[in-house]
Amino acid sequence: ENIYDPEEFERAWAWVRENCQEGVDRNPPDKQRSREQKERDWELSIKMALIARDLMVGNPRLAELGYGEEALGHNALAAGFQGQRQWTDHFPNGDFMEAILNSSFDWNGIREPYIVATENDALNGVSMLFGFLLTGRAQMFSDVRTYWSPEAVKRVTGYELQGAAAGGFLHLINSGPTALDATGQALIDGKPAIQRWWEVTPEDAQRCLEATTWHPGSVEYFRGGGWSTHFVSKGGMPVTMTRLNLVAGLGPVLQVAEGEVIELPPEVHEKLDLRTDPTWPTTWFVPRVTGEGPFRDVYSVMNNWGANHGAISYGHIGADLIALASMLRIPVYMHNVPEEKVFRPSAWTAFGAQDPMGADFRACKNFGPLYGRGMG
Repeated sequence: ENIYDPEEFERAWAWVRENCQEGVDRNPPDKQRSREQKERDWELSIKMALIARDLMVGNPRLAELGYGEEALGHNALAAGFQGQRQWTDHFPNGDFMEAILNSSFDWNGIREPYIVATENDALNGVSMLFGFLLTGRAQMFSDVRTYWSPEAVKRVTGYELQGAAAGGFLHLINSGPTALDATGQALIDGKPAIQRWWEVTPEDAQRCLEATTWHPGSVEYFRGGGWSTHFVSKGGMPVTMTRLNLVAGLGPVLQVAEGEVIELPPEVHEKLDLRTDPTWPTTWFVPRVTGEGPFRDVYSVMNNWGANHGAISYGHIGADLIALASMLRIPVYMHNVPEEKVFRPSAWTAFGAQDPMGADFRACKNFGPLYGRGMG
């Protein structure tokens, strides 16, 4: 129905041509889309981003074009897109839309990220929203895809893992929704970082764009085409992975894993990246292990993760997430935050001072949800 601003579309299209580098088409030659089809995919992908943003927050320009209701938007704090397979069998995937909206910049310059979850995973979208509201930084949405043990890496690449990666690592990857900020091209004290969105500079944004390539989506997976982002996150960034899960009979529960992004030698990265889809963004993540329970080792973290998705935020914000969860009466059933950093309301001690995790469940059940209760 063409409910978007055509002038902004032309401006966005020009920006994409100038800033979004196309990468290798890894589809088999007989499956590759024509140049004309790829251009059409770009056009539709850009329009999808414009429309999704306007659905979330509105756009007064639409009222000028005669779409008064659509101009209002939905005052959305977060959104999601259910692409597979109802949409992606026929139209371009949502990767460009998700990646660019989640980032801190676009054709309009530096701006606040929009929270958009792929596969319409509302629980991961809420997890991303928690991270964004606590930090003001763009968020990552990733599959918790693979555990690479030291033995497996040695067998496949001949490389012996060292340092933070000595116990293995997790491959975080998904086709599109990770913000381009997660390239780690911004610097804080000379180290790779994700800046607060209002501190991102045009130079930061340009480096993120230059570190990203856009590859034609796998047509055996995305029959309708589209463009997938590819980059590798810089190592050395402290990050926190979190996930809100919904359990029948229990309700919402949260899990938190602090850790760091590592960097592999290029030849090792290449061999491991090719084991999945090399047209997608990759982050090599090592959670901080404690030797006990779900944090006994790196594999145990993945084995105890509640879904194949995680929301990743820059910085070690586990203590903040735990405090926020207690305010919302959401019990935290798995975390690796040091005890001295955990803060919950003092009333929680009455539910079991020597069993803080059990006390969290009991207190949250006793006090009930902060929002959503009927008025008595």
